Amino acid sequence: MIQIENKHISISVNPMGAELQSLFCKDNQLEYLWSGDPAFWGKKSPVLFPIIGGLKNNTYKHKGVSYQLSRHGFARDMEFTLSAKSNDSISFTLNANEQTLKHYPFMFRFTITYSLHKSVLSCNYQITNIDIKPIFVSVGAHPAFKVPLVNETAFEDYYLQFDTMETADKWPLSPEGLIQTTPVPFFNNTNRINLIKELFYGDALVFKQLKSNHISLLNSKNKHGFKFEYQHFPYMGIWSAKNADFVCIEPWCGIADSVDTTGELNQKEGMNILTPGELMSRTWSVELF
Repeated sequence: MIQIENKHISISVNPMGAELQSLFCKDNQLEYLWSGDPAFWGKKSPVLFPIIGGLKNNTYKHKGVSYQLSRHGFARDMEFTLSAKSNDSISFTLNANEQTLKHYPFMFRFTITYSLHKSVLSCNYQITNIDIKPIFVSVGAHPAFKVPLVNETAFEDYYLQFDTMETADKWPLSPEGLIQTTPVPFFNNTNRINLIKELFYGDALVFKQLKSNHISLLNSKNKHGFKFEYQHFPYMGIWSAKNADFVCIEPWCGIADSVDTTGELNQKEGMNILTPGELMSRTWSVELF
């Protein structure tokens, strides 16, 4: 486990998956990240790469060849290399290798950098195409935040507040985790989701092209919460395991297969195409209070 800190917050990161393990606010002595209780969900903040969500039959096709990839891709289960470290930032890198090429026939360099500034943690993803051909890639975040944050509060005291009034549908998931063909009304000129456990009994809330660029976790009992900012992530998932004390805010550059997918990688919704030498950069951040 590798740690960095400043006067306001401290974090720890596991090189396995470059996964955030702790997000602690010194100002109020609160841990903001989920505990990772395996009775509900054993991860804390997995990185989603090179796909988001699941593939139909865990399979895709590219140039006539079929490949197997598990849900959310392989990065979360691979050891990253510590590539840079300073007092207030830390970087981890995963390069294409013999193991990744069996499942994903592209050469890439994937670097994740965590940076601290006052009470803000920023997470930057940089994907570089080091291949001689275009590569198809998705990337996304999956941080699980502890709810309730304070023992004297309950899950139902909290709500998510978006920075823009939204009118948008959610996209239901099939039992296999694939995107259904017909969306369901959800936001109707509102910017708030009241958190209740039953909200997630049907899996994640999946949205496309929301207008908001930040989401705040707030509660009715005190001033503790956070502001989560993101840009250039066209998809958003909000999720919790059944009856668990956390909520995941998941900005995605990609999305699970649809139930009627062709399985062809070049036809998969949400894939980003990088030309040789091209770099794709995306950042999310969270301000604690």
